[in-house]
Amino acid sequence: MTIRLSNRDARRIFLAKQGLSAAPHRALGKEGLLRLIHDIGFVQVDSIATVERAHHQILFSRNQTYRREHLAELLEKDGELFEHWTHDASIIPSAFFIYWKHRFQWESETIRERWRKWRGDGFDASCDETYERIASNGAVMSRDLKEDGHQSGGWWNWHPSKTALEVLWRQGRLAIARRENFQKVYDLTERVIPPHHFEGEVTHADFVDWACRSALERLGFATHGEIAAFWDLVSPDEAKAWVAAHRDELADVVIESANGGKPRPSYAFAGFLDGLGDIPDPPARVRVLSPFDPLLRDRNRTERLFDYFYRIEVFVPEAKREYGYYVFPLLESDRLIGRIDMKADRKGGSLDVRRLWLEQGVRASSGRLERLMAELDRVARFTGVERVNLLEGWNAALS
Repeated sequence: MTIRLSNRDARRIFLAKQGLSAAPHRALGKEGLLRLIHDIGFVQVDSIATVERAHHQILFSRNQTYRREHLAELLEKDGELFEHWTHDASIIPSAFFIYWKHRFQWESETIRERWRKWRGDGFDASCDETYERIASNGAVMSRDLKEDGHQSGGWWNWHPSKTALEVLWRQGRLAIARRENFQKVYDLTERVIPPHHFEGEVTHADFVDWACRSALERLGFATHGEIAAFWDLVSPDEAKAWVAAHRDELADVVIESANGGKPRPSYAFAGFLDGLGDIPDPPARVRVLSPFDPLLRDRNRTERLFDYFYRIEVFVPEAKREYGYYVFPLLESDRLIGRIDMKADRKGGSLDVRRLWLEQGVRASSGRLERLMAELDRVARFTGVERVNLLEGWNAALS
C-alpha cells in the first residue's frame, strides 16, 4: 500500500530530521553538539564569512547555546569529528570514518591519475616526498611547502606540493589536524583520527548498506537518487539496487508538493508514521539559515517541500543578481518565509542589514518583524558585534 504524505507532515518530518524542530535555547554542551552533528550527518565548511562561517551558523541556527570552542575541541583535541568530502568539504563524525575508507579507495583509484595529468611528470615523486616530510617532521600547512619563487594565484596555479597535500588528503593518507586562520594543517591520518575510529574495516556491501540506510534515516523519505546524493558516497544505481534488495523494510510514500507540482513517489522505512505524532512543531521564532544549510542542500527538494527557490549568487555577475552576493534564507516555524542581505561590520561593531525580501503571500506583520529583529539581535551577539544597523532602504522590497 502506498502512503500519501501531506506537504505539511513532510516538512515537519524533514525539519525534525535536520535538527530544526528541537528547542533552540536548550543547553547543548559539547556532547550534545556531537550528537547533533551525528544526527544531521555532517556540517558543510565554507570560507565565506560575510556574517559567520557556514559551519558555525548552521549549528547556531539549531541551538543558540552552541559554542565554537566545543566544535574546535571535538575536531582538534578529541578527534571525534574529522573534515572530509561529502558533496562538498564537511565536518563529519569520526564514528563514520571506517565508511569513508571506501571513498578513499575510490579516490586513490581515480584522482591521482587525473591530477598526475594536470601536474605532469614528477607528480608522484612530489606526493611521496610530501608524505615523507610530514611523516618525519610533523604537521604542515601548504605555505610551509611552497617552492621558492612560485607565485600563488588560486587553484589553477597551485604549486606541486600544495596539490600533493590535497591528493593525499582526498586519498585518506593525510587528515586535517586543525586550522589556523582557516588554513588547513595536515598530518598523517593515523595521528589525527583516534585508534578506536581509525582501525577496522567494513565490506563493500556493508558500506553501501550503511550509506543508503543512514541517508534515508536522516532524510525521512527520499528517492533512490536523493539517497545517493545525501553523502555522495554511492552511485544512484547502487542506491536503486539497495532499495530493491530491502523492499521488505521500506514503504512506498507519495509526497505532496508545496508548489502544486506532481506528488513525488519516494521511499521511507516501514512504520515511519508511527512516530509522526511525537514530532514537535518547529519553534515559531524566525531563524536565519546559512546558504549552505543542509535543509537547502538539495535545491530541488527545497522547492518541492517549501515552494522556495534559492540559489547562491556569489558567482553571478553583480548586474545579473536577483538578490545579492550572499543572501540568507529565513525560516519561521515550518516555512521558508524570505531572505535577507546582511553583513557583519566587525570594525564598526554592527550587523548591517541591507535588504529584506519576504516570499509572496508572507505579510510583513508587526509580530513577524519583531521576531526577525529578535533573531538579528541573537545573530549579532553570536557574531560578536554590538548592534543591528538597518541601512537606508532595507525594507524597500516590502512595499
